[in-house]
Amino acid sequence: MTQHDSATWAPETRSDAPCLLLSEVARLVGGDRVGSANPPLTGVAGIREAETGDLTFVAQRRYESHLQTTRASAVIVGRDTVVHLPAVRVDNPALAFMKVVRVFGESVRLTFPRTVHPSAVIDDSVVLGADVSIGAHVVLEGGVVVGDRSTILPGTVILRHSRIGADCIVYPNVVLREYTEVGDRVVLHAGVVLGSDGFGYVHDGTRHHKVPQIGRVVIEDDVEIGANTCIDRATTGVTRVRRGTKIDNLVQVAHNVEIGEDSVLCAQVGVSGSTQLGSRVTLAGQAGLVGHIRIGDGATVGAQGGVTKSVPAGTSVSGYPARPHHLAVRQQAALARLPELLDTVRQLAARIAELEQRERAT
Repeated sequence: MTQHDSATWAPETRSDAPCLLLSEVARLVGGDRVGSANPPLTGVAGIREAETGDLTFVAQRRYESHLQTTRASAVIVGRDTVVHLPAVRVDNPALAFMKVVRVFGESVRLTFPRTVHPSAVIDDSVVLGADVSIGAHVVLEGGVVVGDRSTILPGTVILRHSRIGADCIVYPNVVLREYTEVGDRVVLHAGVVLGSDGFGYVHDGTRHHKVPQIGRVVIEDDVEIGANTCIDRATTGVTRVRRGTKIDNLVQVAHNVEIGEDSVLCAQVGVSGSTQLGSRVTLAGQAGLVGHIRIGDGATVGAQGGVTKSVPAGTSVSGYPARPHHLAVRQQAALARLPELLDTVRQLAARIAELEQRERAT
């Protein structure tokens, strides 16, 4: 049985913004400080928009030219980057910068009262863990379980017998259909829908008959799912997203798909039914996969790649239909020359016709 807390329910922000010396940044990220300067750092920013007091970073050579014009007070760089600013050298600048951003982020992170908003509609059979936060107009149907310290933000609807683990954050207007299971430390951004019916119909020659979708969706620990992404319930069995996978906004994952551990699906990717993705797979933006194929461990599909057959582990494909990336690049380069090649063919054809006419005349 859940009691509603009538106390004021509103997010709060922290105002204790940190100030780190560059030497402290070096210790935090396990890097080596360049030079003797030790400026205080009160913020973080990208290299082009950084101001005095900011820490920035360079992770790719194409941004190194901005080191000459940035207003940042210090920078995190790779081991061999030439730099005139106060700097910290590390093996992985992007990862190091992320660690510093996390420290500064704590000062602006929204926190939520560990209470239940009085407007929430919660069935008596719901089980809420310790220190949960339930926002305005949340609906939790019968048999729902919410783990310790999880946050469910306004407008979210969780249908019967679904489960959410510990330390999760569910942003506004998320929908979890019945029997959906979400692990620990999962982030669901606004508008995510888990467990909609899979798109399955049988045609009898005249009409489309809906195939009952009686499976479920399982999201394992440490997964993050972007805004307005939809993951369909299985026809039978489970649609599963395994531990550590990160999914961008506006992604569609169809019924009975299985996504392996630590994979990345970028914006507007579409994965058709019963396709299996291995671990550490990367699907770049707008990639589309047909159903009933397998993408091997560590494989990469380039942006807008159209995958029509299985992809072996550790390979990179792109284009449509998707082919090994080095071949796709060559074909695209050749395609750009097509007008010139057609002109050449026409000229050669005209020259041949002229020679044949002369030969017949003699």
